[in-house]
Amino acid sequence: MIEARNIEKSFGDLKVLKGIDFVTDKAEVVAIMGASGAGKSTLLQILGTLSMPDSGSLTIDGVDVLKLSGKELAEFRGRKIGFVFQAHHLLPEFTALENVMIPALIAGVSQSAAKKRAGELLADLGLAGRTDHKPSQLSGGEQQRVAIARALINDPTVLFADEPSGNLDTVTKAEIHQLFFDLRDRYDQTIVIVTHDPELAAMCDRSLFMQDGLFMDEAR
Repeated sequence: MIEARNIEKSFGDLKVLKGIDFVTDKAEVVAIMGASGAGKSTLLQILGTLSMPDSGSLTIDGVDVLKLSGKELAEFRGRKIGFVFQAHHLLPEFTALENVMIPALIAGVSQSAAKKRAGELLADLGLAGRTDHKPSQLSGGEQQRVAIARALINDPTVLFADEPSGNLDTVTKAEIHQLFFDLRDRYDQTIVIVTHDPELAAMCDRSLFMQDGLFMDEAR
């Protein structure tokens, strides 16, 4: 599903990624761990096409994404890739339902179809009774579920998550962790998670450890 080869990235004189190879199968859940500054988030941004590498190749679902034009890449990202971050990035003036609908509307889906799909996703994630609530009226765990629903609205092939449970309490964190595996089973998605949480990493199909811009080992 994802094949990245010899990915390198520098910021000025600082070389953050030093020739990373990364491959995932369809419907695989992979954790990327490592200390702050190891290059995890930089790699995730490149894999998610939010940032371009200085060199290397990246194929997602059979498409050589580094050869796409800016417009083609934006369209590909909107159709194939979903993102979940530690910060929920929900728009405070919109309800949960409206927040989830936004990516679908941007992709050209009709308002009625977007509303129907957003409602279904929120119900699947246990928020059927919270659709009309604004972010300030939701708990941290509920906000993260809304963010996950938003990431799923366009039925992406790959879901990238960067510290998705970093700000949550222990019980909510466990619920969010399990949710990713439920999503994989339900929607057959490939999921790549950057995390410092060893419990979440242990649940994944594979766990990779980064240090100084390289993968150091792999636990199965």
